Amino acid sequence: MSRKKFVAGNWKMNTTSAGAKALASGVRDQLAGFDRADVALCPPFPYLSLVADAVRGTAIAVGAQNVFPEPQGAFTGEVNAEMLLDVGCRYVIVGHSERRTIIGEKDELINRKVRHAIQHGLHVIFCIGETLEQREANQTESVLDNQLTWGLREVPKDQVDRLIIAYEPVWAIGTGRNATAQQAQQAHVFIRWRFSQIYDNDSAQRLVIQYGGSVKPENAAELMSQPDVDGALVGGASLKADSFVAIVRAAAG
Repeated sequence: MSRKKFVAGNWKMNTTSAGAKALASGVRDQLAGFDRADVALCPPFPYLSLVADAVRGTAIAVGAQNVFPEPQGAFTGEVNAEMLLDVGCRYVIVGHSERRTIIGEKDELINRKVRHAIQHGLHVIFCIGETLEQREANQTESVLDNQLTWGLREVPKDQVDRLIIAYEPVWAIGTGRNATAQQAQQAHVFIRWRFSQIYDNDSAQRLVIQYGGSVKPENAAELMSQPDVDGALVGGASLKADSFVAIVRAAAG
C-alpha cells in the first residue's frame, strides 16, 4: 500500500511573532504548488493563529504541540482541542519525549490527550520512543509495545485514521545523533506489526509512521527511503525554511 509522506515541523519553544511569520511565509513560498507530501507546521501556542493566517489557502496544515484533555473549565494555563480547532489547527503532537521526561507526563494522561483530541476531530501525532539505556538493554520493542498499548487504550478502530505515530528515539532528539536508516526501519516495522495486533492489518498498512530525531537535509532522503518510514517529525531543522523545505522535498523522492 502506498502511503503519502508526511513531514511536520515541531518548532518547540522557539521564534517570536515576527520570526514565526517569516518562517511560515518562507515555507509557504518555497512549497507553492507542491503536493507530493503532506506538510504541517507546529509553532508555539501564541503564534498558532499567525501561522494559520500565513499558510491559509495552501496545502500546509497547522498543528499544536500539546493539548489538555478536558472540554473547558478551571485548568489554568491549559488549552483544549476546541480552542486548537478554533485557531486553525488540524494536528496536535501528543506524548513527545520532552513532555514525558521534562514535564513528567505519564501514559494515562497521554492516553486521555490522544482520545480527547481525536474525538474532537484533530489528527494526533502520537510520539513514542526509547532512551539510550533502554536501547542498550535491548528493551526497544518492549518500550514501544508498552507506549502503544497504553497510548491507544480505548481509541476506537473507526477513529484511527486520524492517528499518526512518530517514532522518536529519545537518544537522537537534539543530540545530533540519529538512528541509522536500518534502525529506524526496524522500529517502524515493529510499530506497524503491533498496531495490526491492536486493530487490524488494513489499519496498520494505512498508518503513517514518521521518524523523528536529528532529521536534517543530509540524512532525510536515506531515512525516508525505507519502506516503513512515512515521513519525519522535524525539530531543529524546521526552524529554517530552507532546511525544512529540503527535508519535505527529500520525502517526495
